[in-house]
Amino acid sequence: MKKFLLFTILALSLHTVSAQQFQFGLKAGANISNFSGGNFDQVKKSAYVGFHGGLYMRFKFASLGLQPELMISSQGAKLDSISGGNTTWKVTYITLPVMLQYLMKGGFYLEAGPQFGFKASDDFGSTTLDDFAKGLDLSAAAGFGYRGKAGFGLGARYTAGLSKVGDFTPSNGVNPDFKNGVVQFSLYIPLTPNK
Repeated sequence: MKKFLLFTILALSLHTVSAQQFQFGLKAGANISNFSGGNFDQVKKSAYVGFHGGLYMRFKFASLGLQPELMISSQGAKLDSISGGNTTWKVTYITLPVMLQYLMKGGFYLEAGPQFGFKASDDFGSTTLDDFAKGLDLSAAAGFGYRGKAGFGLGARYTAGLSKVGDFTPSNGVNPDFKNGVVQFSLYIPLTPNK
């Protein structure tokens, strides 16, 4: 009985995979990021322009799509110190977004889902901090875009941080309780046919 049940589950799984549409490809583009929240009393901050790039897989089920990605994402903010000068606080993450997409007619789509970011490196100019960012960054993302029949496309997404970025003691007018906010503009390049 157990073998029959296992066989039935396996057969249904294979049928589901063969019935869906699958595509694999490259994704790359620009990030416009800044820190939100926290307490930047004596420090002015402005947006930092970085990049993202990596791989995506797209599974299509009727009018829904599921798109997991593996990306490298450079984000942060530019901070003006009280003594003058400008320092870029940059964190490079390996991110794993998992987006649920609603596919509309004409190739347009809406998407939303969670993103998990794992710090690869951080850079903060000449500040005296040894390590300013936490190792894990949790975010929620939403966006829209367009995909042609072959799979080439454009997308825009906003990622709002849910966990705090800073991992240091408050000093010089900066409180570590701030979060990432990133606007992404992306280009999709398929490596497999859009089945």
